[in-house]
Amino acid sequence: MDHKLEKILARVQKPGRYVGGEYNAVQKDKSEVDCRFAFCFPDTYEIGMSNLGLRILYGVMNEMEGVWCERVFAPWGDMEDEMRREGLPLYALESGDPVKDFDLIGFSLGYEMAYTNVLNLLDLAGLPLRSANRPNLTPLIVAGGTSTYNPEPLAPFVDIVSLGEGEDVTCELIQLYRKARDEGWSKDRMLREAAKIPGLYVPSLYEVSYHEDGTIAAITPQDGAPEIVTKRIVKDMDKSYYPVKTIVPSTEVTHDRVMLELFRGCIRGCRFCQAGFVYRPVRGRSHELLAQQGVDACKDSGYQEMTLMSLSSSDYPDLLPLCDGLLEWCQPNKVSLSLPSLRADNFSMKLMEKLQAGGRKSGLTFAPEAGSQRLRDAINKNVTEEDLLNSCRTAFAGGWSSVKLYFMLGLPTETDEDVLGIADLATKVYHVWRNNTPNRSRGVRITVSTSCFVPKSHTPFQWEAQNTQEEYMRKVTLLRENLRNKSITYNWHDPETSFLEACLSRGDRRLADVLETAWKNGAKFDSWSEYFNLQTWLDAFEANGLSPAFYANRERGKDEILPWKVISDGVKESYLWKEREAAYQGVITPDCRVKCSGCGANKLCEGGVCHG
Repeated sequence: MDHKLEKILARVQKPGRYVGGEYNAVQKDKSEVDCRFAFCFPDTYEIGMSNLGLRILYGVMNEMEGVWCERVFAPWGDMEDEMRREGLPLYALESGDPVKDFDLIGFSLGYEMAYTNVLNLLDLAGLPLRSANRPNLTPLIVAGGTSTYNPEPLAPFVDIVSLGEGEDVTCELIQLYRKARDEGWSKDRMLREAAKIPGLYVPSLYEVSYHEDGTIAAITPQDGAPEIVTKRIVKDMDKSYYPVKTIVPSTEVTHDRVMLELFRGCIRGCRFCQAGFVYRPVRGRSHELLAQQGVDACKDSGYQEMTLMSLSSSDYPDLLPLCDGLLEWCQPNKVSLSLPSLRADNFSMKLMEKLQAGGRKSGLTFAPEAGSQRLRDAINKNVTEEDLLNSCRTAFAGGWSSVKLYFMLGLPTETDEDVLGIADLATKVYHVWRNNTPNRSRGVRITVSTSCFVPKSHTPFQWEAQNTQEEYMRKVTLLRENLRNKSITYNWHDPETSFLEACLSRGDRRLADVLETAWKNGAKFDSWSEYFNLQTWLDAFEANGLSPAFYANRERGKDEILPWKVISDGVKESYLWKEREAAYQGVITPDCRVKCSGCGANKLCEGGVCHG
C-alpha cells in the first residue's frame, strides 16, 4: 500500500471504500498484461459496487487474455481533500496504480447528475478535461450507459461513446486499441477507425451549428463518420456473460446480494420511460440457466440474499418455475429471495406465496404513476385502478401490512383532477386494507411518493416541456392537503435536481461549458443532497449566456433537430411521434406480447424476432 494512502486512511470515513483486496477481485501479473482498462464509476463505492453492469463488464474484460480491468470509484469529499493535500492521484483499487497510466479509462453513466464527477475524476487523475487537450493515443476516455443516449453535454470531454450493451463492443474496442498502439497510429486515426465499429460514437467527428434562436441548425459528420450510430445489443442472453464469481465487498454497499438478471428490455412501452425504449428488444434467459447461476453465485459468495432483476420482473414468462427452482435450494440454505419491479396487473396469489416462501415480507411496491385512468392511458401504463386494488387485496389477505405507491407529477396532459386522483387512489387502498385484514392490530403503512416528470431522449415525451419548479410544488401542496389519513405517508422528490436533470438529459454540446464552469465552482456529487447546490448551476448557465429553461421547460417542435439526432436505439423516431400523438388522444398501445407495434427495435435481433 502506498505510504501516503496508508496515512490518509486513518483520517477518513469508511476507509474500506478505498483499499480493494476484496474476495474475487481480479489480480493479474503485470508482465502478462498488455492492455489495462480503468473502469470508473462516478459515484461512491457503495453505489458503484451495487451496479450489475459494472460487474458484468469487469468480468468480460478480465476474461480477455492480456487485459486487466480494474475498478475506480469517486472518493467522498473527505478522501478527495486528503488526496489533493497529499498529492495522491486517482488510483485503481486492484493495483493501486495511477489511473492516468492506464491505456483506456471507461466511465459508466446511468444518471446525468454524475457528470460533474466525471470531470472531477479526470482532474484527480491529473488529466486534461477536454479531449482536444489530450493529443496522445493513451489514455483514451470512453463513456457508456443509459444517459449517453444523449452524450452531447459530455461530448468535448470524452473520446468515444459506447452505445448500448457493452459485452461485445468493448472487446472490439480493446482489440482496435491494441492494433493502433502496436502500429503507432495517431489518436486521430484511432478515432476515425473506432467510428467504423457499430455502436461507437466519436463526438469530435461531428460538427454542430445553431440557429439564432438557439436551436440546432445542423449536425454534420466529418471524415467519413456515419450519419447514424446504432446501439449494440447482446442477442442471445443464454450465451451472455454472467458474473457467477462476483466481487464480495469488504464494506457495506447499497445492494449487497446476488443479482439475477431475468431479461433485458421491456414489453410495456410506458411513454415516459427511457429504459423501456432504449433497452428494446426483450431478450430473456432460460429459467433453468437462471436457477443454476443463482445457486452457483450464492455458493461462491456466501450471500444470504438473492434478488431477481429486470425492468418489470413479474413479466418474466417463467417466473413461477424459476422461483420453484430457486426455492428448492434457497429454503434449506436459508437464502431469502426478493422480487422488485412488480406490476399491479399481474401480482397473483401464486406469486405472493412464492415471495412468502422466499422469506421476504417487509413490504410491496407498486408504481401506478398517475392518479386517474385517463392519465394512465395517456402514458400507456396499461394498469387499471382495479388491478392495483386487487393486488393490494391479495397482499393484505396474505399478511402484508406495508405498501409503497409511486407516482409522477407533471406528466403531459396532467390536470389538477389527476393530481387529486392520487389521494383518492391511496384512500381506496386504505379501505381495501380495512376490509380484507381480519387482524388490524398492527395497522397499515401506505406510503405515497411523487417525483417530478423529467422528459428523456428516445421516448415519446422527448419533445415535452417539464413543469416549472413552482408548478410542481403547487401540485405537491394540492396533493399534500388532500392526504389526511394518518396511515398514509406522503414523500415528494425535490424539484431542483429534477430541473437540472431535465436540462442535462436534453442538453446540447454547448452545455459542456456550463458543466465545466459549475465544476470549477464546486459542483460535484450532484445526486447527493450534501453537495447539490442549484445556484451554482444557475450561475454557470448565466456565465455562459444560456438559459436552463430553454432546455427544461420548452416544448420542442416535430421538425426541430434534437441534440441526439445521430444516436439510434433502434426505435424509429416516427414511431415515437406516433406514440406522442396517441398519448394526447388517450389511446393505449398493447404490450409486445399481445401485438408487435412495429417500433423497429426487433430488427436488432437475429431474424428480426423479438423474444418477449
